[in-house]
Amino acid sequence: LALALLAWFVLAGCGGSASVAEEEPPTLDAAIQATLEAQVAAWNAGSVRGFMEGYVRADSLTFLSGGSVRRGWEEALYAYVRGSPDAEAMGTLAFEEVSIRPLSPTRALVWGRWRLRRADDAPSGLFTLIFADTPEGWRIMHDHTSSD
Repeated sequence: LALALLAWFVLAGCGGSASVAEEEPPTLDAAIQATLEAQVAAWNAGSVRGFMEGYVRADSLTFLSGGSVRRGWEEALYAYVRGSPDAEAMGTLAFEEVSIRPLSPTRALVWGRWRLRRADDAPSGLFTLIFADTPEGWRIMHDHTSSD
């Protein structure tokens, strides 16, 4: 009987520790999706700086769009501020058809469609992003965005 009780306590203890192990960090897809959702929320709140939190804050960031290559977080920020100086110019952003593909344990390829709704127009296009797993979480290190 003592041996049976000991076995039960050991098994019960293993079951208890397994539930702690289940509290794993979010999956790569969930973490990247959370970054994209935070960007959309910030953009739709009129915060270009909040939107930029989805990018690595480094000189190594590359952003290709409209025939231009921008290097570095600050240059990308200033380009967004120039192109979208206020909430009306920013409009309402949505990301659609998002596809996430791991490239390595610390990198992922993400592509999809972006859409803006503004008072006078509704531009849209495609984007291809390379995400990096950073100490701040999954952040965009390379962005190639095109317009339809």
